[in-house]
Order: sequence, then C-alpha cells, then structure tokens
Amino acid sequence: MGWFIVKRLTSLLPILFGISLITFILLHLTPGDPAVAYLRASHIPPTDEAVAFLRAELGLDKPLYIQYVNWLGKVVQLDLGISYVSKKSIWDEIMLHFFPTVQLAFASCILIIVSSLPIGMISAFYKGKLVDQFSRIIAFVSVSMPAFWFGFLLIYFLSVKLDLFPVLGRGTFVHLVLPSLTLAFPYIGTYMRLLRTSTLENLNEPFVVYARARGLRERLIVSRHVLKKSLLPVLTGLGMSLGNMLSGAVIVETVFAWPGMGSLFVTSILHRDYPMIQGCLLFMGVIFVVCNLLVDIAYAFLDPRIQWEGGQ
Repeated sequence: MGWFIVKRLTSLLPILFGISLITFILLHLTPGDPAVAYLRASHIPPTDEAVAFLRAELGLDKPLYIQYVNWLGKVVQLDLGISYVSKKSIWDEIMLHFFPTVQLAFASCILIIVSSLPIGMISAFYKGKLVDQFSRIIAFVSVSMPAFWFGFLLIYFLSVKLDLFPVLGRGTFVHLVLPSLTLAFPYIGTYMRLLRTSTLENLNEPFVVYARARGLRERLIVSRHVLKKSLLPVLTGLGMSLGNMLSGAVIVETVFAWPGMGSLFVTSILHRDYPMIQGCLLFMGVIFVVCNLLVDIAYAFLDPRIQWEGGQ
C-alpha cells in the first residue's frame, strides 16, 4: 500500500505543473490589462504614465516565461499574491471561503450516500418491482431538474410558505439544510441508478454463485462481497463530484448567498480581480486532483488487486 501511495503522489507532480501552466496562460489570454484593472479597483485614473509605472512595479513588462517562473516560485511558498479589490492576501481569502464550501460539500455528500445507497441496493434486489419503478421516477426527476430551479422551489415552499428554514447566509445548522439538499439532489438519482446497475452485474458474477454454493448467508454475501465491489464505480463518480463541490458550487452558493469558493470566484470575475481569479483557478484544479488521488487510495482498500497492480 505504501508503494502504491508513493507512486500516485509522484504522478501528481506533472499534473500539478500542467494545471499551473494552463491557469497562467488562460488568464493572460483573457482581454484586458491587469494594471488597468488594478488602477480602476483602487479608484485611480488609468493614465498612460500610471499604467506604465504599475506594469513595471508588478513585473508585467517582463516576458511571459519570466512572469510564470516568478509566479510559480511564489505559489510553491503558498504566496498567491494580493487581491486588487480587498488588498488582502489571496491565500487568506481563499481559506476563508474554502471552509464554508467544505461544510456544504460534505453535508451534501452525506445526503447523497444516505439517500442513494440504500435505495440503489433495494431497487437492485427487487428489480422490476414497485420500489424499482419508484426509484426510476426519483432518478428521472433528480437528473432532469436544474439545481437553481430546485433551490427556488425549496425556498418558496420550505422558507416562504412554511417558514421552516432561513433563505440566505451561513450561520446555524438550519442554514445548511436547503443549500446542501439543493446541491445533493442532482447527484442522488445518478448514484442511485449507478449502484443499482453495478449491484445487478455483481450478483451474477461467479464469486457470488460460489459463495452461495458454499452455503454462506445472503446477508454476508451482500455486505462482504457484493457491496464492496459495487461501490467502486460509485466511488469514482463521487470523487469527481466531491471535487466539483469543493471547487465551488457556483449556482447553489449564489442562490443561497453562501460565502464559499463559488461566490468568491464569481465576485472576482465581476471585479476583474486577475490575481484572485488566477489563484482560485489554481486552487480548484489542485483540489480536484487531490480528490481523485483519495479515490485511487480508497480503490486500493476496496479492491486489493489494484495494490498488486500498482506494486508491479
């Protein structure tokens, strides 16, 4: 297992380098001058003299490869620069908005697991029955309904009409209910059907037939053999979804005024805060890669054959 983790960590280095390079290039391909944006954010008239002076001060007059090397050297030290708008450290701003996003993402993942796993398993064991038909309806509604529209429905019925939950902001536990449910709902139907399909495939595998021939109890076969193998594709999708959630659920955080990464990213784009945009993009890419690394490690625990393959 140790060699497997080391190998996966080593393979991340070129990926992270590529993320930093693409982030840097994309930001410099966008129209507009960062020096002009900085002056306007500081309420300073962007005269030619002021723009030229600021470009020299910020190092924007140097060749792109020198700018990239200087920026990458600071990134390694967790120095993402200073925001044009707030005049604060970008790293501190990202950390301040990242923890609300973590709270929202993990609450949504708990809802996804608690809802989709039992329904998916039950619908697989009762294929074609009423519970299976009902799960199809839930999956269809879940996948088809846009997240922002479902959020507005929750706000209208549970907040405006019944006055059960607050609409906006972050504070107590009740503030977390509506945004986490809105964020989790589109994924519930997907993982429900994915687990159902995976379970049906594994129930017909030879190892299940052999376990039944040995006289093992059905509950033991399902919990120790079928469930672990059926969770592998679900785990892959959940790792990708968790990366998206932690990178910033822009629509949900905007609808519920949740102060997370999505709100920070949208605000930085509206104010043309170039260093903040660059820092957010890089941070989102790193989070997505780390989530996939954790999924690979979890794979190795659920399926020991992957460990041997990694060791060879």
